[in-house]
Amino acid sequence: LCSRYVCLRESGRGSAVAKIIGNNVKKLQKFASTVKMWVFEENINGRKLTDIINNEHENVKYLPGYKLPDNVVAVPNLNEAVQDADLLVFVIPHQFIHKVCDEITGRVPKKALGITLIKGIDEGPEGLKLISDIIREKMGIDISVLMGANIANEVAAEKFCETTIGSKILENGLLFKELLQTPNFRITVVDDADTVELCGALKVRFTGCGLCTDGTMILVEKKGMFSFKESTCSVSWLLDTCLFIS
Repeated sequence: LCSRYVCLRESGRGSAVAKIIGNNVKKLQKFASTVKMWVFEENINGRKLTDIINNEHENVKYLPGYKLPDNVVAVPNLNEAVQDADLLVFVIPHQFIHKVCDEITGRVPKKALGITLIKGIDEGPEGLKLISDIIREKMGIDISVLMGANIANEVAAEKFCETTIGSKILENGLLFKELLQTPNFRITVVDDADTVELCGALKVRFTGCGLCTDGTMILVEKKGMFSFKESTCSVSWLLDTCLFIS
């Protein structure tokens, strides 16, 4: 198996994931040792953010206080970042997904695989659409989904947490599990990517109760509670939201 080159986008969550991937690829020969991270260039106290990340190995704006592995390279140009990358990790605000996909379509290998950590559902002229479906349709690559109650600084601090990968092709989900899992970041892989993504987008199932009344609301509430036993991507988000509110 040839080495696989990884590219992801900088943010708080993106940097936390880059920290995991950077450490993991050093130990796994099937992955290339360099991880390229696309960074939207900003000036921090007169210095470029990419220079700070590449020299000090810390994302001082979005994930301060946590060192990134020295094999994580910040790249300000999107096309340069995805060049030769056959594993793509999407961690961007959902409203930018169309623009990003349009820019890199045709610039990544046809064999490339992707995984999205983006929470949200796109609303367009054709109605609601999953983010993974947008990427899949625009780029023609297989997309897995990772969702869970994963707070960036806790992941970076290597606190114990769990998450779920959903993949229409289980083999691809298992590959991303190998890339992302650590002793403190535990991953379950399932073959229902759409449900995993919806759980991450909705976060709290009882949002649906606000759309219903009377007996229908009770039915939605009951079904939502029963669904919690299926995977961590639903109940963990309920607990995480409750903790955040409290």
